[in-house]
Amino acid sequence: MSTLTEAPPPLSPASPEEKPPRRRGRFTPYWLLLPGMLWLIVFFALPMVYQASTSVQQGSLEQGYKVTWHFATYWDALTAYWPQFLRSVCYAAAATVLCLLLGYPLAYLIAFRAGRWRNLIMVLVIAPFFTSFLIRTLAWKTILADNGPVVHALNTLHVLDLTDWLGWTAGDRVLATPLAVVCGLTYNFLPFMILPLYTSLERIDGRLHEAAGDLYARPWTTFRKVTFPLSMPGVVSGTLLTFIPAAGDYVNAELLGSTDTRMIGNVIQTQFLRVLDYPTAAALSFILMAAILAMVTLYIRRSGTEDLV
Repeated sequence: MSTLTEAPPPLSPASPEEKPPRRRGRFTPYWLLLPGMLWLIVFFALPMVYQASTSVQQGSLEQGYKVTWHFATYWDALTAYWPQFLRSVCYAAAATVLCLLLGYPLAYLIAFRAGRWRNLIMVLVIAPFFTSFLIRTLAWKTILADNGPVVHALNTLHVLDLTDWLGWTAGDRVLATPLAVVCGLTYNFLPFMILPLYTSLERIDGRLHEAAGDLYARPWTTFRKVTFPLSMPGVVSGTLLTFIPAAGDYVNAELLGSTDTRMIGNVIQTQFLRVLDYPTAAALSFILMAAILAMVTLYIRRSGTEDLV
């Protein structure tokens, strides 16, 4: 009994050799992130800081520019070019809606009905990426030429009469009109809508459609209650990937439009490369970025989903 009640001997301190080995490689994830972080700092953060300082400078190209914290440049730029801002948002929104209306049925077809033709259709969707953005846009000048088959068909169907009344075209012409710019934006950014939609639709379990059919749901009810809500991450991702670059685009308005269809990207390009008014160009860039960021934040919150594809 005495041996059971006596206290155990004190434990001797562990020798240095008996200490648990130090975990190796715990800094490996940080080393893997380092190249990407350096890339973002050098090619994104630093240029942003430089442009921010440029937007509050005063001076000229001959005398040089100095930081004077002249924030009135932002107000002057906004009041002078607000029509181009509004036009850019309207053109980008119209192209986004058209991309959604055209892209969703095609993405649905690829995800659920394509079968063995799925890979071929996917190649056709991304085929425009095999050529230059500039070449694709220039091709639309030939497609929408005044004497081309497209304009002739639209005139025969009296479609141009309606678009002329709406202000999208000018008489019997399509080139150098808002319709031409929106068509170019829609064509160039349509793959950015289809790919996220296809990815989101492909994730939907087919048994959910079968369950809806077992509950006597009609095809339209199944789409409205099951398919479309589950594809919302793809819808949100596709609309963002389409609207954001379309709002800042200047190539389509430059090649397919006219002076009356200039977007804010054309103004920024002109201020940077022709007028050489760097503070105004930088201020316009930051105003555009802030406006898009505000609209995107509100859109994501109102869409009811944060699970982006």
